[in-house]
Amino acid sequence: MRHSAWFLDLRPLRDSRHFRDLWIGSAASQLGGQLATVAVLAQVWDLTGSPVGTGAIGLATGLPMVLFGLVGGTLADAVDRRALVRTTTAGQLVTAAGLYAQALTGSRNIPLLFALVSLGAACSALGAPARRTFPVRLLPADQVAAGLALTNVSFQAAMLAGPAMAGLIIARWDVSAVYAAQAVAVGISALVAIRLPSVRPEGVEVGGGRHRSEHDGCGWAERLRRQLPKRGGRGVILRRPTLWGSMATDLSATLLAMPIALFPLVNEARFGGDPQNLGLFLSAVAAGGITAGLLSGAVTRRRRGGLVQLTAAARMGPGAGRLRSGGTAGDGARVPGVGGRRRHRVRHHS
Repeated sequence: MRHSAWFLDLRPLRDSRHFRDLWIGSAASQLGGQLATVAVLAQVWDLTGSPVGTGAIGLATGLPMVLFGLVGGTLADAVDRRALVRTTTAGQLVTAAGLYAQALTGSRNIPLLFALVSLGAACSALGAPARRTFPVRLLPADQVAAGLALTNVSFQAAMLAGPAMAGLIIARWDVSAVYAAQAVAVGISALVAIRLPSVRPEGVEVGGGRHRSEHDGCGWAERLRRQLPKRGGRGVILRRPTLWGSMATDLSATLLAMPIALFPLVNEARFGGDPQNLGLFLSAVAAGGITAGLLSGAVTRRRRGGLVQLTAAARMGPGAGRLRSGGTAGDGARVPGVGGRRRHRVRHHS
């Protein structure tokens, strides 16, 4: 086997202009989302000074992601996916502009901030299922796996670099500059979405090579109604212990041992509120995920995957507890020359 076969396959980016456009747009959108995550954390902490306020961000994003993610999957099977991606990306751009405007004017309206965050999450959730189907439709079969790998790399890179960049921008300027950078990134994604080809729901082939869908002749509302999940889906999950056990374990670990809402508090108490360190906290989470992925072969070959998941989830609890006990959990977000005891407050324009 050639050594070049060991590395990332770049053929999808070289051979398919449409996939290249999709990849650039997705990467820009993901980077903008990571920038906004740190900016919202910093702004809510500055306005409330309470972990309850930063914790409420999770509700403002989580509920729309769950609710509209289900609707987005149904819409992706009922309408032109390019139109869906264009519309939802435009919604994200409007949201980014709103976040920038409220920060630039020095608004202290928490409900407005949370409403914009929820709107952005809803638009992202609506468009994500349609966006994820594009590689399969745009690439030849032998390049689909490489295309999905490239998409995952862009996501991981955004998670790693985005929060750190946001922290640096806040330290140098303020949160409005981060929202401006987010708007630029989402604007790039919106421009690229215009160049994507039409991707309609898959149908069955009829005479003359034309494809007919079972929804031909129906309006979009009727097609959506026909695509709504039938009853019994929850029963399938509940009847399979491996499914509901895995979901329950993952949900418990995420809710109880992923202390992102506490990062501003820990950063304030241990690092003087330096926004650069706040960004590095979230980048450290991404670094851990990338490392786990690189070493995943050590556990994916084990027969008892449930036991592996339970063990990993159980280890998250003590790690989160060290944040409170004053251990070294914050050291993962400390980089020489960046950390400091200086107090940085989020600056607003008056």
